[in-house]
Amino acid sequence: MGYNKTSLRAEEFIDDKEILDTLAYAEANKDNVDLIDEILEKARPVKTETGYRCSGLSHREASVLLACEIPEKIEKMYEIAEEIKLAFYGNRIVIFAPLYLSNYCVNGCVYCPYHLKNKHIPRKKLTQDEVRDEVIALQDMGHKRLAIESGEDPVNNPIEYILDCIKTIYSVHHKNGDIRRVNVNIAATTVENYKKLKDAGIGTYILFQETYHKESYELLHPTGPKHDYAYHTEAMDRAMEGGIDDVGLGVLFGLEKYKYEFAGLLMHAEHLESVHGVGPHTISVPRVKKADDIDPDSFDNGIDDDTFIKIAACIRLAVPYTGMIVSTRESEDVRTKMLRVGVSQVSGGSRTSVGGYAGYSSDERPHDTEQFDVSDIRSLDEVVAWLMEEGHIPSFCTACYREGRTGDRFMALCKNGQIQNCCHPNALMTLCEYLKDYASDGTKKIGNEVIDRELLNIPNEKVRAIADKNIEDIRNSNRRDFRF
Repeated sequence: MGYNKTSLRAEEFIDDKEILDTLAYAEANKDNVDLIDEILEKARPVKTETGYRCSGLSHREASVLLACEIPEKIEKMYEIAEEIKLAFYGNRIVIFAPLYLSNYCVNGCVYCPYHLKNKHIPRKKLTQDEVRDEVIALQDMGHKRLAIESGEDPVNNPIEYILDCIKTIYSVHHKNGDIRRVNVNIAATTVENYKKLKDAGIGTYILFQETYHKESYELLHPTGPKHDYAYHTEAMDRAMEGGIDDVGLGVLFGLEKYKYEFAGLLMHAEHLESVHGVGPHTISVPRVKKADDIDPDSFDNGIDDDTFIKIAACIRLAVPYTGMIVSTRESEDVRTKMLRVGVSQVSGGSRTSVGGYAGYSSDERPHDTEQFDVSDIRSLDEVVAWLMEEGHIPSFCTACYREGRTGDRFMALCKNGQIQNCCHPNALMTLCEYLKDYASDGTKKIGNEVIDRELLNIPNEKVRAIADKNIEDIRNSNRRDFRF
């Protein structure tokens, strides 16, 4: 047994010795300026006739950059990370919100307040009527894309319950509101259940590894089905076998040493690319945060903001075509900095409570069933305005998923330079919908100026003309959901 990225065994494609050897190599070369410059040059996007091409980096190459502490080289990493993001995603930032369905859970995860031994947290599971109410509240905010979350409990939260919730979410059409894409963040499950999720029309299947360090993983998950490291780590292979070709990875930074996690995360991405022909659609970068009975200071591996931002930049250099997500776990200040180093998706107006949206104003938030404390508590409208003020286009687009552009088909679109002629106009049209139906006057003013300016950046004249006409239709009627 040894490192084998094409193996389907967790302990072979996430090989502990390979990670330790990688970290030793990175430490030995962290001041090797010639090697660092060579790696940075390899990471830089190259202009082609159709768009841009990017080589990406191996987990070893990226680990050298992460270990490097030379200030001017770190600045160069940030510069190239932003170049890559703009080359493949433009200045769009996709917006979503989490929807917590149930906090019933049979696991003993020591970093999550939903763990089985927590007897004082109220346990709650949404009925389908309550799911409908939550969806309407989210639609009234302006959301089009949700990530549903649920604890692992085969009695209270079986796959049939999740499927019923997805069906309910897609069925709600309120005023001009629709949830057009449901991403799913639930526990590792079987190929048969992944097929059911695929048939239900989900977008991305998301599962955080929490930690790739097997010994730490088992200590952090002392009881419950999540204790099984291999079953959890191999979940994405089963999801892809079940037909889900958009999967999202992530670790919970702070549980284990960050350089180990970083190498393991990239090895997982390399494994998926090697075996399935397509890497992860997204990578999330959450950090341990305070929650009901969870103190982040009780974990020994917390990372400061500068290190966190450096990790994000190095991920962007390593996997240039993969979306990167930062949630409202992070403050406005940190999220602003993360946008400059490659983040392409953010949550907005988020509640991490079961039933946290319906019946509450934008200034109110229930805390009794929160999975973690939210740091960025701004409303969706404030987040949209902030993004535009920072030079980004807030996007509510879900067109690729509904047009079948998932997995390797999305990656092909990203790689051949068609983002500006497809995703860019789609972002502008969905932003226009938001402005017309939900935005405050101040946000409308900023947004309409952004749309008029950014229309000129669509390279294809025919596409630009169609987008312009569609935007006029949105502004002057109740016609919605135009897409390329």
